[in-house]
Amino acid sequence: MRKHLITLLTLLFFASHLHAAETKPVNRIILTSFYPMYITTLNVAQNVSGITVVNMTKPQSGCLHDYQLTPTDMKTLSTAWVMVINGGGMESFMSKAMSSRPNLTIINASKDLQFIMGEGNTGENPHIFVSIAGAIAQTKNIASALSRLDPVNATRYAANCDIYVLKLKTLQQKMHEALAPLSNRSIITFHEAFPYFAQEFNLTVAAVIEREPGSEPSARDLAQTIRIIRASKIKALFAEPQYSLKAAQTIAQETGATIWTLDPAVSGPNSPNAYLQIMESNLVVLRKALL
Repeated sequence: MRKHLITLLTLLFFASHLHAAETKPVNRIILTSFYPMYITTLNVAQNVSGITVVNMTKPQSGCLHDYQLTPTDMKTLSTAWVMVINGGGMESFMSKAMSSRPNLTIINASKDLQFIMGEGNTGENPHIFVSIAGAIAQTKNIASALSRLDPVNATRYAANCDIYVLKLKTLQQKMHEALAPLSNRSIITFHEAFPYFAQEFNLTVAAVIEREPGSEPSARDLAQTIRIIRASKIKALFAEPQYSLKAAQTIAQETGATIWTLDPAVSGPNSPNAYLQIMESNLVVLRKALL
């Protein structure tokens, strides 16, 4: 009897452990193309069992215009369950790499969204995430796609989406109210990252100095910008923390304009609230610069 009892207990022990192994959620990696997609997806997939969000490119890389994939990136790509991209040409560097994962499911955060065309027939401007309205739409797209792909966790994705969208809408309203009274609404930026942001908050981008970030503007471009500033009496230049201040400093010396920092949220801390915090800081800067 005692022998049978020991045998029964042994079987129950192994059965319980086998059941636990069978029901343990499989870890699935959601890979994101760059920082803004990482922060948004981090919010949508927060606390979803068995899901890990991993960003492929380094946050300090900023926008991906000239990004080159590394062997580490390729190794990370091989682990992905799905991949979230911004779309609009932002991830053009991925085209060759995807031949190694032709069946990988891609979630386009900008699906069905309206793009602004870049200056000089440069194609679609992909910086839709810089506007809060764009961030809200992308959040909803990501949540909807993940819910279809992972119906077991659909309720969690939807709830997380609602929480984050509410935070974004609250900040959006705050920024509209704070920026509405400004009489000075013209800005000069050093990268074509802000057309969506300007459109949303009724600002005018009078000039863009470096259309390709990291490429020094020509003497002709600098001279033209200086003429615009002098003619319009614009007093604020908005540089970005990810790029050199050299051109901005040259223009400021010639015009007396003040250099401010406006962040397109392409790098920052790995915190779910990072985008919100960056936009809050942008609001403070704009209020000071444009008063």
